[in-house]
Amino acid sequence: MTVRSARPRLVVGSLAGLAIMAGTLGFAAASPAQAAPAKNGQAVVQTDVLSADAALTIADAAMKEAARRKQRVTVVIVDRSGVTRLVLKGDGAGPQTEESARRKAFTAVSFGKTTSELGKGVTGGGPNIADIPGTLFLGGGVPVVSGGAPVAGVGVGGAPSGDIDEAIAQEGLKAVAGRLR
Repeated sequence: MTVRSARPRLVVGSLAGLAIMAGTLGFAAASPAQAAPAKNGQAVVQTDVLSADAALTIADAAMKEAARRKQRVTVVIVDRSGVTRLVLKGDGAGPQTEESARRKAFTAVSFGKTTSELGKGVTGGGPNIADIPGTLFLGGGVPVVSGGAPVAGVGVGGAPSGDIDEAIAQEGLKAVAGRLR
């Protein structure tokens, strides 16, 4: 007897839904981290990836900004595929901060825009991008962009407002701004 997992279908279905919703709402779909086009029928493409060193630098700068503002937050960085690369939970950060930061980072990298910007387009009354599993449209998520495409997402959760979370995330990005192309 062969046992199959429903997980691959769930992931593919979720990604297809994400693409359909993004297209329906006029969001430009970012290519996978500006993947180099396959030449001569090649089956392998190269993509840009945020280095571990850059992720640590972003998280450290964000946590320093949070401390300066006296905020207890969690910083999460995800790669272009939405996979968690780094979680840094600050002292005293609440239990909800990790999940909210992860979902903000995922949302920012998925759509290539800040979550506060994306949240402005979310309205009630019918299906919209806020219905996509794993997304969160509160301020605090920012994409890391290289070569015109998102390569990672930074999410911050825990401050009393999304504006503060986003400002902390932006300070983290400033720490590597000169190193992104």
